[in-house]
Amino acid sequence: MKMTGAEALVKTLEKEGVEVIFGYPGGVALPIYDALFDSKKIHHVLVRHEQCAAHAADGYARATGRVGVCMATSGPGATNLVTGIANAYMDSIPIVVFTAQVATTVIGTDAFQEADITGITLPITKHNFLVKDVRQLPTIIRQAFELARSGRPGPVLIDVPVDISRGELEYKYPEEVSVPGYKPTYKGHAKQIKQAARVVAEAKKPMIYAGGGIIRSNASAELKALAELTDTPVTTTLMGKGGFPDSHPLALRMPGMHGTRYANYAFCDTDLIVAVGVRFDDRVTGKVSTFAPNAKIIHIDIDPAEIGKIMEVFIPIVGDAKLVLKELVEAVKKEPEIANKTAWLEKIAEWKNAYPLHYHRDTICKPEFVVETINELIKGKDAVVTTGVGQNQMWAAHYIDAETPRSFISSGGLGTMGFGLPAAVGAQIGRPDSIVIDIDGDGSIQMVSQELATVAYNKLPIVICVLNNGYLGMVRQWQELFYKRRYSAVDLAVGTPDFVKLAEAYGIKGRRVIDPKDVRPGLEEAIKARKPALIEFVVEREECVFPMVAPGASIDEMLGGIPGAPISQMIEEEEEANV
Repeated sequence: MKMTGAEALVKTLEKEGVEVIFGYPGGVALPIYDALFDSKKIHHVLVRHEQCAAHAADGYARATGRVGVCMATSGPGATNLVTGIANAYMDSIPIVVFTAQVATTVIGTDAFQEADITGITLPITKHNFLVKDVRQLPTIIRQAFELARSGRPGPVLIDVPVDISRGELEYKYPEEVSVPGYKPTYKGHAKQIKQAARVVAEAKKPMIYAGGGIIRSNASAELKALAELTDTPVTTTLMGKGGFPDSHPLALRMPGMHGTRYANYAFCDTDLIVAVGVRFDDRVTGKVSTFAPNAKIIHIDIDPAEIGKIMEVFIPIVGDAKLVLKELVEAVKKEPEIANKTAWLEKIAEWKNAYPLHYHRDTICKPEFVVETINELIKGKDAVVTTGVGQNQMWAAHYIDAETPRSFISSGGLGTMGFGLPAAVGAQIGRPDSIVIDIDGDGSIQMVSQELATVAYNKLPIVICVLNNGYLGMVRQWQELFYKRRYSAVDLAVGTPDFVKLAEAYGIKGRRVIDPKDVRPGLEEAIKARKPALIEFVVEREECVFPMVAPGASIDEMLGGIPGAPISQMIEEEEEANV
């Protein structure tokens, strides 16, 4: 069957089962967009900025477990994708990115809207391709999808010059595909799993440290089975949130810089860490030399490069989290005895009782109260929460109970402000029947507020909750704690738009909430309506996220997070941190 490269691109995407592409057209992308016009299987979502195409594809992938797809034209269109690609790379999210490129005959001549996008994205893609032969295009696309979703997932970029799009080929779908030199290890080493089972069974104060790898490999059931079989508490990272139910009695929730006190204390006292699908990020470990000083570490990860990179590992196991955990559970069952954890669980229960997540309630609308109310209203429902980055993100991590995988979507490794809204677009399109709520900050959402047009045009019933404190809140918090309250370039109170009018300008229902008693009614109405909505919550301006570990400190040296502690104690802690 003879067709153009652009037609072959679209046909191969259809064969891959792609149903949606997030993108923005441009000159050298026109042959591809012309071919897309005839597709009956692929829906193109026009975003208003290319960065948001990548974020939407990212959100789609996280919410559905499928590969997200985005597209942009050459030059500035391609470079605008870079932040979104880097975000997906840091969090191991499978997306395939198409960029149109100037003709092969003028590549390297500084042609109009030319950029070396394969060179630019080399450090932030799992792999990338510059297509030089139209006949190779279907195979390259198949390879890209295989690379993106297999092993440790990640973004793959395909750069398609315009003459390749216009060129012709005899089309044949490549049923079988392989990538030379690429063979990820899925099955864990049997001897190492057996050794790990013995160590797990003997440990008296173990904990499981679970990350995004649990969700990527669909291993939440196996994780729960191991935890319950061995009575082992589980702490989940920001990327792993939802991989283990937050309400489970063994849940320690999130650890690290803004983690729970009890998760951090557990790290400091544990004798064994079973780390699964995590990379010992600096936001979790704090001062590495004092992290988990008494613990042996079993590290399970599909990427061998992560094992031993930060922490010395007692038993390394390279493999897929689901497969390894399944075998580990069976191996533990064969152990003659599993150590009694009563004393360990009692100690953790004491910490949980003494240091629950909390905030001081008063007549001012508190951001924690808003998030807590959202949590109450979506409990037990098919819901997805996305977040911006900053204080809003940490309050969401604290007060949203993620009970199932793919229900909490947030930017982790890159910490990309503006991620929440376009990620919500991708999540809602991927899961049209789910309740999708974006918990955002007034700083974060202003980076991508043009995507309100995407929400409105596509009639997406996303509830956008803006926690407006008139500051770049997390930066302000650091300036309060570590820079003697010298608030430099963080005040957004002047110049911030009227969010209600902004929403209404795009045809979205807007609402402002100032009084705490109006929080629940406003949310209930918006969720029930199943229409696009933006609610601006005017919250306490100088509220801080606690607990907090100061940069460079040990994770047991936390500021705040002690119920009933007087303000004077908080001030003393801040002054000690400054010193």
